[in-house]
Amino acid sequence: MTADGFTTCLWFDGQAEDAAHYYVSIFKNSSIGRIGRYNEAGPGQAGSVLSVEFTANGQKFVALNGGPQFTFTEAISFQIFCADQEEVDYHWTKLTENGGTPGPCGWLKDKYGVSWQVVPDGLLDLLGDADPEKATRTTQAMYEMGKLDIATLRKAYAGA
Repeated sequence: MTADGFTTCLWFDGQAEDAAHYYVSIFKNSSIGRIGRYNEAGPGQAGSVLSVEFTANGQKFVALNGGPQFTFTEAISFQIFCADQEEVDYHWTKLTENGGTPGPCGWLKDKYGVSWQVVPDGLLDLLGDADPEKATRTTQAMYEMGKLDIATLRKAYAGA
């Protein structure tokens, strides 16, 4: 990693390498970078994975095997902006399979407990429309959903 920009560090308890490969397998424009290993100074077992640098969807990350002290919460989430329903369905399916947990209003947790928001293109415009009735109808429809359905949200917006 270079000294420019930001890199998000994700703290894992022994799953850093698996998690990095998992995210790289889901997102386009992704790759695995350097893998750092613990040495004799510890605190992990010498030779075991300490950290994995990776890029997912063009964003820089480090997966760190830091131990069980910290876990993920919904206080931090990643938003995935999707061009269409096919992308919404793809990301929702990939991130909830094998132990992920669907949540309300387009939110979910993946199998590692990382929170994601799967957001269809144009949703924020519908929710923030200057016409309060349209925005309210859209918001109410969204509150009834787990995975967001673009057609249903647009129908609610239109009052259909």
